[in-house]
Amino acid sequence: MTTAVVFITGASSGIGRETALAFARAGYHVCGLARRHDRLEALGAEITDLPGPHGDFLAVAGDVRDAGAVEDAVRQTVDAFGRLDLLVANAGLGHSGAVVEADWEDLETVMRTNIDGVLHGIRACVPAMRALAGGGQILIVSSIVAAVHTPYTATYAASKAFVSSLAGSLRLELEGDNIQVTDLLVGRTVTDFNVNRLGSIKSGASSLPTIEADQVAEAIVRAARGRPRRVVFRFFDRLVLLGGILVPGIMARLAKRQYQPLDRGD
Repeated sequence: MTTAVVFITGASSGIGRETALAFARAGYHVCGLARRHDRLEALGAEITDLPGPHGDFLAVAGDVRDAGAVEDAVRQTVDAFGRLDLLVANAGLGHSGAVVEADWEDLETVMRTNIDGVLHGIRACVPAMRALAGGGQILIVSSIVAAVHTPYTATYAASKAFVSSLAGSLRLELEGDNIQVTDLLVGRTVTDFNVNRLGSIKSGASSLPTIEADQVAEAIVRAARGRPRRVVFRFFDRLVLLGGILVPGIMARLAKRQYQPLDRGD
C-alpha cells in the first residue's frame, strides 16, 4: 500500500512540531519546513526513534515568506517520497499592540507570514496533488479569532480571517481536482506562540482555557482521515465563535480587556 505524504509548514515548534510527530506515528511520511534547521534535525531524530512502525521525515529549512523556498521544499518532498497528498499550512506569527502605533515592519512580517506563507504553500503543493489520481487535502491552521473583533491583536486576527475566507473559496475552486480544503479554527494553545508575538504587548498571561498542542495535532490527523470542511476543537471555542456572530460588540470588549496595554485605561 502506498504511504501518504504530508507537507507541514512551521514544523519546528508548537502545533507544527506536534503535528509532524502525530502524522509520523500514524504512518505518514512527513516533510517539515521551518526556518530553524537545528530544531528540524532534532525533530527528525525524535521521529526516527519512535517505537513501532512509523513514517519517514524530511527536514527542509526555509521561510514561507519566500515563494521560491516553498516551491523548492515541495520539489524535495516529491523527489524523496514520490508524491504529495496533504498540506498542513501551519506557519504563523502573532502580534499584539495598537495598529496605528505598531512598527510597520512587525505588521508586514505578520501579514507576509500568515497570509503570503499560506498562499505560497497552496500554490506550490496543489500542482503536486493534481498529479495524483486521488487528489489531496489542504488543512489551513486558522484561529477562532478569525470570527471575532479583537482590539490590540487586530492584525493577527485579520490575517486569520483572510485564510479562513480563503479556505471556503478555495474549496470550490479545487473540488474538481478532488482536493479538499479544511479550515482549522484553533483556540488558545499551550506553545511558545504568545511569548514570540511581535508588538508592544509581550505578556502571555490569560484567563482563557487552553488546549495542549499534541491534542490539536491528533485532531488534525483525524481531520486528514475524515476530510471535514471545518474543525472547531472545543466547546469553548464554539461558544466564542457563536458570540462573535450573536453579540460581536460584547465579544470585542472582552477581547479588548485581554489584550490592551496595562498602561492604557478604557
